[in-house]
Amino acid sequence: MDKMKVTYETMLALAAEMMLDDAILKFRTERLYKAIDTALAAGDEDTFRRLTNELKSIQAS
Repeated sequence: MDKMKVTYETMLALAAEMMLDDAILKFRTERLYKAIDTALAAGDEDTFRRLTNELKSIQAS
């Protein structure tokens, strides 16, 4: 029974970590999209390129 409890707790921890990672990725992605829109509206090409490269990088992970 102890082994099942440890396995269950491990699976819960893994599921929680996966949910947190997904939430962080979603937050970062939304934040980058907003910053990209702002840079585009301002005509800031350097920031636009940097942010789109960062977005590509996190989407490739």
